[in-house]
Amino acid sequence: LDVTLSPNPALTFRTIGGILDFYLFMGPTPENVVQQYTEAIGRPHMPPYWSLGFQLSRWGYGSLDVLKETVDRMEHYDIPYDVQHFDIDYMERRLDFTYDKVNFAGLPEFMEDLKKKGKHNVVILDPFITKDEEPGTYRPYDLGQEMGVWVNNSDGVTPAVGQAWPPGDSVFPDYTNPRTVEWWTQLCLEFKDVLDYDGIWIDMNEPSNFMRGQYPGCADNEINYPPYTPSISDRSLAQKTLCPDSKTYLGDHYNTHSLFGWSQTEPTFNVVQQATGKRAFVLSRSTFVGSGKHGGHWLGDNFSQWKDLRRSVIGILEFNLFGIPYIGADICGFNYNTTYELCLRWMQLGSFYPFSRNHNAEGNSEQDPAVFGDAFAKISRATLRIRYSLLPYLYTLFYESHVHGGTVVRSLMHEFTSDQETHGVDTAFLWGPAFMIAPVLEEATRSVTVYFPEAQWFDYYTVLPNAWKKNYATVSAPLSKIPLYIRGGYILPQQAPATTTTESRLNPFGLIIALDEQGQASGSLFWDDGDSIDTIGKENYFLAKYTFSKVSGNI
Repeated sequence: LDVTLSPNPALTFRTIGGILDFYLFMGPTPENVVQQYTEAIGRPHMPPYWSLGFQLSRWGYGSLDVLKETVDRMEHYDIPYDVQHFDIDYMERRLDFTYDKVNFAGLPEFMEDLKKKGKHNVVILDPFITKDEEPGTYRPYDLGQEMGVWVNNSDGVTPAVGQAWPPGDSVFPDYTNPRTVEWWTQLCLEFKDVLDYDGIWIDMNEPSNFMRGQYPGCADNEINYPPYTPSISDRSLAQKTLCPDSKTYLGDHYNTHSLFGWSQTEPTFNVVQQATGKRAFVLSRSTFVGSGKHGGHWLGDNFSQWKDLRRSVIGILEFNLFGIPYIGADICGFNYNTTYELCLRWMQLGSFYPFSRNHNAEGNSEQDPAVFGDAFAKISRATLRIRYSLLPYLYTLFYESHVHGGTVVRSLMHEFTSDQETHGVDTAFLWGPAFMIAPVLEEATRSVTVYFPEAQWFDYYTVLPNAWKKNYATVSAPLSKIPLYIRGGYILPQQAPATTTTESRLNPFGLIIALDEQGQASGSLFWDDGDSIDTIGKENYFLAKYTFSKVSGNI
């Protein structure tokens, strides 16, 4: 299926068959459309509060000693930081459900130490299992073989065999099969006793295969080589994945390919809750319609380039439309070496992604916010402290998204739909209706052109109202600052920041009251313990609605 959007506006669908079901969501506002869409596909999950803190990751720490040095310098600069991710280098030879007892000796104890400091741990798991270990030595394969959980070849009997990160050849779990869910659940529960994780990051789940189809190649038939192929990698449906005529529990891989990550997400969500007894954190590379109900997403393997910094704004806006508001890009870029200025501007922007994580690829120079020296660390710390102070507001937006289904991050167009000028703005964005982020997206730039729709806008730093309405303005943006604005008519709950949310949640609250031209403002605060399962369904939460009027002077 190819879908083309034309400026007419028009949508063109090209398909070689099948049935197209169209659902129309009538709004009338853009926010209403997203609410109606998520009513149909499933509301976004309520994330644990700690997952709104800053997160650090790297593929290529290489050893626990290097990771410890990273954590130490983050602590030295007192940079807010809640979550440590563990990419595939923590594993023994990249085998799922193992850890490297040489390079990462002491990892279980280290994870416990992080927990004692109020931090949380997220481990990566990949959806391919090597079949070539000595029989009886690698339980994930032996158990999976016994339970019959793999994607099969076109004969529906023999497992599809490809190549991925682990040594030897790999087989691929079929998460559409209930037996596979049992297998996965059992292994994830057992792994919790090895590494005391708080969340699971599921990667490579397109599924990724380092070949074009599995051994011995894809048969020459209409499923593998249909009469029309969209403009995809190498014009091949099997490129870097499995042959379309492979068999899954639900049918041909041709029909279920896009469901692979989706079908892995819910069982992972369920087992994380079962293993931890707390609200689940699941981060998935592959998503489909409805994935937001059980997981979040990052924008994939980006590059340390200014154009990727800019595109990330569009990406987080799009995924909020898709009902996956827990979204972010790899801060400072995944591929290539970053630069001082690019990484600093990305730390500033990334401090306002819903999912805020600095992540990096193997072989690249270190890019955590503590590695560039005093000035960089101080600016990153200051910007992240703004994020942390506004987490009660962000958390309340996630509550509203979970219950009513709207966006957390939204474009100016969502709030000012009748203003045609907002329709093309993709360089600034809002948290909810009231907080505008206008990042620097170009190199060697010390100012930003910002469009201010018809409203009273207050500079976050000076708390002074500005004179611009329904107009563009060029605002100052030195290296130390990302322009931020509060919309009049709204009350934003805040809390004194700290180095972790474990600490910040104990701090005093405050309210930012930004009046509209009539001297009025309103807002709300949702609060619960931050990580218990279904506090909303159990009505174990606090919800405050605030109004303020200059006339009465009362809140």
